[in-house]
Amino acid sequence: MERLKQKIVAEGQVLGEDILKVDGFLNHQIDVKFMEEIGQEFRARFQDVKPNRILTVESSGIAIACETSRYFDYVPVVFAKKATPNTMAEGCYSAEARSFTKGTVSNLRVSKRFIQPGDQVLILDDFLASGEASIALTKMVRKAGAEVVGIGAVIDKAFQGGGDKLREMGCRVESLAVIRAFEKGQIIFG
Repeated sequence: MERLKQKIVAEGQVLGEDILKVDGFLNHQIDVKFMEEIGQEFRARFQDVKPNRILTVESSGIAIACETSRYFDYVPVVFAKKATPNTMAEGCYSAEARSFTKGTVSNLRVSKRFIQPGDQVLILDDFLASGEASIALTKMVRKAGAEVVGIGAVIDKAFQGGGDKLREMGCRVESLAVIRAFEKGQIIFG
């Protein structure tokens, strides 16, 4: 997605050799108009699938998933919680995921009533780095007897290998902007 690449170059900031800060439009402050374009692009990339759920992780994936849902006839958006709230009294699916950016491990949870056997689930997230979050979500979907029809990432740091791991698991991965490397503070797209 050329417009996304332009926005990353104009507004993003490379921190060190492996972190891209895009908090001005994607995951701290949201450019809502641009999010509409992202939703449309995910619809175009996954035009051949018919999900009945979109799954993401709280909180940075929620806006992406909600906007994309509009283009899939407003299918429900389910988001994995990083902590167990007191209100989650029923059973849940869970899997651990390490956050590359934060350096923490979360036990992601989704209530069993929101992913059912036979569901067709599209997984979306803001970043794909080592793939931990998407792998955890994929495991939960499969544990539920549902099917992952695709995984979409707004930004894929391909040099960290997450997309390759997911493809080895048999998942279809579509990334709107693929970054091959950061070199001397510059973004090298793949």
